[in-house]
Amino acid sequence: MARCIGSVCRLCRRENQKLFLKGDRCYSDKCAFDRRGYPPGQHGQGRIKFSEYGLQLREKQKIKRIYGLLENQFRNLFEKADRMKGVTGSNLLSMLERRLDNVAYRSGFANSRSEARHLVRHGHFSVNGKKVNIPSFLVDKGDLLEVREKSKSVARIGGALEAVKRREIPQWLELDAAGMKSRVRDLPVRDDVTAPMTERLVIELYSK
Repeated sequence: MARCIGSVCRLCRRENQKLFLKGDRCYSDKCAFDRRGYPPGQHGQGRIKFSEYGLQLREKQKIKRIYGLLENQFRNLFEKADRMKGVTGSNLLSMLERRLDNVAYRSGFANSRSEARHLVRHGHFSVNGKKVNIPSFLVDKGDLLEVREKSKSVARIGGALEAVKRREIPQWLELDAAGMKSRVRDLPVRDDVTAPMTERLVIELYSK
């Protein structure tokens, strides 16, 4: 996850949408977006009119912030998706969902993607029996993501699994909460992305 030294709650307010960047806090009464559902800054409560470019830029920024990518990382992923067969937008979202930090989050092993990235970087997970500490690692169909034996007592992971009922596990993943492992049943498709996104705007932006 790209480092953010400011308040991440301001990012949700800037994008006018809950990005669920702070885990449990986003579901509580302390959520800044619920308390102040307008953009941050002195003129946040004024009327804002976006140009076509502005709409495209905001959509790109929103998706980047949801998955925690820097501009170069996101651009490289877009170019890779553009070279693949099929619809570029769907390819892009599929690869974003297949990132190891996102899979760990979506499986319920972390309360947020930033926490999942932290856990991945510290070597708490293995894929098909081999330790992987690269958050951008792309899982494939049939891969098995497991919490390593020495990490099963980590409080963060256990707490996240207890709260996993709060959000739905996607159909392309199969979670074994007792065994602390998750299998990739199939590659994610566009319908598996639950967050409201208009990837077409990102394609238009990068195609200029």
